[in-house]
Amino acid sequence: MRATLRWVHADLRAHRGEALFTVLATAGIIASLLLAGALFSYTADPWQRVFTQSEGAHVWIHTRDGARPERLRDLEGVAGVSGPFRTARTTVELGGARASAELRVTGPEPPGVGRPLITAGRWPAAGAADEIVLEGSLARALWAEPGDALAVRGARGTEHTLRVVGVADTAEPRYAPGDTPGTGWLPEEGLETVQPDPGRTGQTVGLRLEDPGDTDFMVQRAVTALGTDQVSQVTRWQQARADAEGEGRLLGLLLALFGLGALLAAALAVAGAISTRVHGHLRDISVLKAIGFTPAQVVRVFLVQHLGLALLGAACGAAVTELLGARVPGRIGEAVDVWRQMPGHTWTVLATTGASVLFIATATSLAAWRAGRVPPVPVARTAVPRGLGPLTPPERRALGRDVPPALVLGWRGAFSGRARSLAAVGRLAVPLAMITAALGAWATVDRFHGRPEEIGLPAALTERLLAAHPDVTAVHPGAEVEALVPGQTATITLRGLGTDADPYPFALAEGRLPDGPDEAVAGQGLLDLLDVRVGDWVRMTVQGRPQILHITGRSIEPEDGGRVISTSLDNLDLGDGPGPAAPDLHHLLLRDGADTGQVGADLAASSGGRLEVREPANPADELAGVRGVLAGLIAVLALIGLTELSTVIGARVRDRGRDLLALKAIGLTPRQTAGVITVSTAFTALAASLAGTVLGAAAGRWLIDAQGRSSGIGAGIAQTPHPGVLLLVAAAAVVGAVAVSAVPAARAARRRIADTLSETL
Repeated sequence: MRATLRWVHADLRAHRGEALFTVLATAGIIASLLLAGALFSYTADPWQRVFTQSEGAHVWIHTRDGARPERLRDLEGVAGVSGPFRTARTTVELGGARASAELRVTGPEPPGVGRPLITAGRWPAAGAADEIVLEGSLARALWAEPGDALAVRGARGTEHTLRVVGVADTAEPRYAPGDTPGTGWLPEEGLETVQPDPGRTGQTVGLRLEDPGDTDFMVQRAVTALGTDQVSQVTRWQQARADAEGEGRLLGLLLALFGLGALLAAALAVAGAISTRVHGHLRDISVLKAIGFTPAQVVRVFLVQHLGLALLGAACGAAVTELLGARVPGRIGEAVDVWRQMPGHTWTVLATTGASVLFIATATSLAAWRAGRVPPVPVARTAVPRGLGPLTPPERRALGRDVPPALVLGWRGAFSGRARSLAAVGRLAVPLAMITAALGAWATVDRFHGRPEEIGLPAALTERLLAAHPDVTAVHPGAEVEALVPGQTATITLRGLGTDADPYPFALAEGRLPDGPDEAVAGQGLLDLLDVRVGDWVRMTVQGRPQILHITGRSIEPEDGGRVISTSLDNLDLGDGPGPAAPDLHHLLLRDGADTGQVGADLAASSGGRLEVREPANPADELAGVRGVLAGLIAVLALIGLTELSTVIGARVRDRGRDLLALKAIGLTPRQTAGVITVSTAFTALAASLAGTVLGAAAGRWLIDAQGRSSGIGAGIAQTPHPGVLLLVAAAAVVGAVAVSAVPAARAARRRIADTLSETL
């Protein structure tokens, strides 16, 4: 073991730069994977994020007004109690939109357990009988925002007006029409005004459990303690999580895939580095075996060295993420801070770092095994690589026509036709391909933000009433209803948009626009649900009436998971009288450069508050933090590329030892000799950049479209990076190769002939 450690120490001293690059690359990869995991938990599982931040309750129990839920505090296994709160069921209405709601009494401050997280506005003031905070899904169903006046149906059918002062997120089940009522929080005085009859009110209490796995058992104990006749409803945390499952997974999956790609690139780079070192130490390995090292000990030397570097890099990456990740400004820092509070965080960090180190160790085992097979007799012909052989006729002609020798011999050294040269190009192409794919994701996000009309969002604003504005270039009436698919096993969204005279500008991925009776376009989610294709006819039930539509095209539908079918408003039959259906909203197209927020505010102000205006939800909103993370991944991948370049340069300097001797002997100057190595590395980087950008652009497009298909939006949303950006990537790779190889090449050119002879004999 002492001899092994001395060998490792000597090798690290001789190759400090490569070792440092390996540690930094591994640390960057681990940090990227951990940040991807944090963002995945934060964005792809919004329910868990809200539950963690709000100290959510695992069980919500709804009881009659006479029950005594406060006794549940003393149950063993209960870690905290939210409430009890007095409640009343009612109907709320805003601008023609109506929804069922549970009004819940609250104090001047949100509760500690099951705390609603304010996302807009503020909490109701103490004693303010006309103020209310709405749960987010209920507010979206009503198009409500702070400042709106909400009509509430009270006792004996009387109507009361409550002013919305805030919108909040909770970890409770979300509002579902006809199934689950939304939640509104208001002071005691407000509930007394709306429902003064104690016989029509109830109570709600939330229980936070010490062990979420005991939920069913704790529900049985709680119901027994209260009395079965006093409990009207019980909701568990599993139900709320199932309601929210599947939202926002695009960002997390995208980052996880890029992180795994970076891990693969790092594994290949490390494997290439250890393979190159083994090839460069053939003489030393033979000497080690000659003095008594067994093949297993030689393998152990290389595995111990590179596992040590991988462990050091993994520890540094995990430590930096844990200590500094929460301090990163913006969404990334918030995601890391919340992630550290989630259950299983420690095991996730350990599993991620352990799997990464194991993956790198597996990738380096083959090269270490090769080191164990080196014969114990140091033969000069096998201890050094063979030369490149005689010049080919094209190379001789190029030299005869005064082509710079560095250019000809550099090309010769880069593409000698040997497997090791091709392997170097392939290893360097992997990080460049991942960089190109990441730039494709960046370009796709920019497309969502900058050209929403290409991804199914041509309208910048939607309003329920109609008003004029100079920045509005087109107005398309529309109506939206829920429809049942054949067999009534699922619900889809049926839209009537535009008219036959003024068609709606659908964004099509395939097929054609609807231009005749009963023609429609559908999203990918609906095609998958019904197992139909463009050209098929589909039958659905709309408000008890059958409607049959012919699908002429597949549109890019970013809403409702793509389970949307859209036709002209003239074709929509809602049974509300002869002629086309009456529109209940209007989509507004604005001129280029118009401020969407300002136009919406102007329209609302001009209507005296009667007009409801909102911006359509853009899927890119959930990718708000992706640019920063992609920039970090690109930096990590660039570091991996530099690691591979340092390996390639070291191999070229060593492998071309006898070639450099010959070049000096025939009269090449030190500058020309250095140019041979530099040009050879530049040609390798150029070939890798060409292969990497082509493969990366294709892979990135396929990956993003696959995500679009799985999410229901549909393929056709991917955006390839601009050709200028791809040229910039290739140029950066070549310039980086030249810059990194300049110093090693100059050192090699200054070596004396006697030194070179001593190394090659």
